[in-house]
Amino acid sequence: MTSVKFALRLAGIVTLLFISTLAAQNGTGRIDAAFQKFWSATSPDEAERFVDDVIKSGVSFDDAMRRLKAGRIHTAQQTGIVKLSNKTKDGVEHFYALNIPANYDPGRRYQVRFQLHGGVGGRESNQPRGTGESPLQGAEQIYVVPYAWNASPWWSEDQVLNLATITDAIKRTYNVDENRVVVAGVSDGATGAYYIAMRDTTPYASFVPLNGFIMVIANDSIDDGQVFPNNLRNKPMFVVNGGRDPLYPTSNVEPFVKHLMTGVQIEYHPQPEAGHNTAWWPEVKDTFEKFVMTHPRVPHPDRVTWETANLKHNRAHWLVIDQLGTQAGDAQSLPDLNLMNAPTPTLLFTRPKRPGRVDLVRKENTVEAVTTGVSAFTLLISPDQFDFSKPVKVVANGRTVFEGRVERNLKTLMKWAARDDDRTMLYGAEVKIKLGSSGN
Repeated sequence: MTSVKFALRLAGIVTLLFISTLAAQNGTGRIDAAFQKFWSATSPDEAERFVDDVIKSGVSFDDAMRRLKAGRIHTAQQTGIVKLSNKTKDGVEHFYALNIPANYDPGRRYQVRFQLHGGVGGRESNQPRGTGESPLQGAEQIYVVPYAWNASPWWSEDQVLNLATITDAIKRTYNVDENRVVVAGVSDGATGAYYIAMRDTTPYASFVPLNGFIMVIANDSIDDGQVFPNNLRNKPMFVVNGGRDPLYPTSNVEPFVKHLMTGVQIEYHPQPEAGHNTAWWPEVKDTFEKFVMTHPRVPHPDRVTWETANLKHNRAHWLVIDQLGTQAGDAQSLPDLNLMNAPTPTLLFTRPKRPGRVDLVRKENTVEAVTTGVSAFTLLISPDQFDFSKPVKVVANGRTVFEGRVERNLKTLMKWAARDDDRTMLYGAEVKIKLGSSGN
């Protein structure tokens, strides 16, 4: 080969390498830009509108998974007491305060504690009270101090939306440890902690009712037929009540706490000499913080229980109830925390409409489901929980309703990432189960 031909061939190779490198850089640039728009979204709805842009960028499933696990880049933010507001989807304005550690480091993930106040009935408006400082200071973390009032108590649909909206907002601004977000409350706030746990378990690690009583929710003005103690089975609880509390003394509360303990993981710390206050906090604080630290949320729990009478609150982690309705193969008897047997059989909360319930247990790639009053549900399949190289098997009420390989789906991955904004809870496929049919 002549030197001229060699030089020409070498120049051609260099040109091709340059073009390939430039194309790769352009492709990476498109992916980076699409993800930047996705990360910059201010809400789950806005993030979901950017999903198609991410898919069109040419990103692979594995690359998208890697980026979602890494999450957005957090930057320095305001510290101290930060006063904010939001407007929930129902159009109600809410105020809240964040207590951000003075040495906040955006490169570190922070535990979060919601602190729900008492005395809701005496508050006539949504306006904040006090300085915004959390009343029960403990471990270094981000404290959230939201506000409720008589028209929007903690035990309302509006406050379920409010806490979810706040959780989403702070994750978009501060580096939150998604598996250490806790809902605590005192008095009326404790009632709210029970209520939130039965409505929206997925974002939270544990629930901490202090000086409260779950049966306050049984009041006719509160119990809407959507209160399901079985949903408390999903998360651990830390409960404190005082023996001299004139409102909720241990003598009244304890039988119900012990009943719940038959199906719920509860650390119960009665304070025999305490009244309706938190004078016990200095003695209990370290035990409280140890409980929180040792009970992080499991993003993909192997056991899930969820019960509902409508499809508004139909999800617990990787279970979504899609349709209610009785089936021929329904389970005839499930352990029911709504039925308290001592001293006589008593229903804790009303059931004007028959609910549906699904109990799941996962062992490797097999899911055992026990259902009643549910005709269709969806399983969200995470690569961190299931082996996608092997078949997935779903058995419902003793009958195989699905068996086969599931394919990783980029759109599914991005859709749920947009809704959850959670680096530890990512789903690559959906398995939709209709209980009226069998097979794949």
